[in-house]
Amino acid sequence: MRILGGRLGGRVLHSPPAALKRHLRPMREAVRAALFSILGESIQEARFLDLFAGTGSVGIEALSRGAASCVFVDHSPEACALIEKNLKRVGADGHSPLHAEIYQLDAFRAIELFHRQKLQFDLVFVGPPYGQELADRALKHIAQHSILSAGAQVITEVFKKESLAENYGALVLADSRSYGDNRLCFYSWRALE
Repeated sequence: MRILGGRLGGRVLHSPPAALKRHLRPMREAVRAALFSILGESIQEARFLDLFAGTGSVGIEALSRGAASCVFVDHSPEACALIEKNLKRVGADGHSPLHAEIYQLDAFRAIELFHRQKLQFDLVFVGPPYGQELADRALKHIAQHSILSAGAQVITEVFKKESLAENYGALVLADSRSYGDNRLCFYSWRALE
């Protein structure tokens, strides 16, 4: 696993150890490259949230490409330790200009916490394990809590046969692209300010 672009491009990340591989599903590099190509300049200075962060590769890619900050959320202590290890590997461990925070929390509790703290994000990536309808639940939860800035985007990676709604309240499907067995769905936040 490596960072594909931006100021950290080419840096190699730690892969999940064998015991963790069955629980983690790191995004394939080709899909990650497509995601960030589509996001383009919207990543610049964005407040990025990486839910179900796993290895942290998506959030670290966002930081590399110019995101102002990234919050990583995963319930697994092993995944959070791996994210911390990867942040240290790329020099984003709290002692560098890259602003990153890790929360070892269930994604839904994290959304509620950020809502209470009045935190808002410009880009949210939701990359849950397949086959548990977690993406649908997470999108509903995000739409019900005020954690999105005006014009924010929420992107989720799901198995191509997994069904998601066209909208979750003011969170409206703007684009959907398939890459083999993976599908990226891009939702725009259309809430009135």
